[in-house]
Amino acid sequence: MKAFVILGTLLAGSLSFPHLSSISTTPMATETTAPATGTVYDFTVNDITGKPVKLSQYKGKKLLIVNTASECGYTPQYKELEELYKKHGSKVTVLGFPANNFGGQEPGTNEQISSFCEKNFGVTFPLFSKVSVKGDDTAPLYKFLADKSRNGAVGEAPSWNFCKYLVDEQGRVVAFYPSKVKPMSEELVAAILK
Repeated sequence: MKAFVILGTLLAGSLSFPHLSSISTTPMATETTAPATGTVYDFTVNDITGKPVKLSQYKGKKLLIVNTASECGYTPQYKELEELYKKHGSKVTVLGFPANNFGGQEPGTNEQISSFCEKNFGVTFPLFSKVSVKGDDTAPLYKFLADKSRNGAVGEAPSWNFCKYLVDEQGRVVAFYPSKVKPMSEELVAAILK
């Protein structure tokens, strides 16, 4: 028995295991923090008259950000967007961003767009200056909305007019809805009232 103990001690002292010396005895840390992401409150955009608007002024309410167009098959959604804004305005603010990216269906100037929306649909929700929502000249807000690595939730860019982004009360993007989802649809209203 003593021989085994002595032999074991001699072997342990004479053998070296350099690859084991680099093993740490401290527990490994695990990554528990989410990657840093921004919110829509980080952006300032121009309203339909060209006046700068900090989106942080909408803190505490959900936002429905929509790329709109005046000559699209979905243009009648302006009526439902206004209905949603009037009926659920205590919970959500609709923000309309005219864009001419799809089929050249928003050719007008900001003044023409504003007049068209008011005259034809009685729009009272905030409208903003015409922007690009895809391509090399995409507006910074829309780059953010479509980039999951920056907004933390959604990685879809508008594929046509009247795509919708739902933003929570803290300015975080929470969902994307394609053009075909109507503003007063059960799906969208339920998400807003949640």
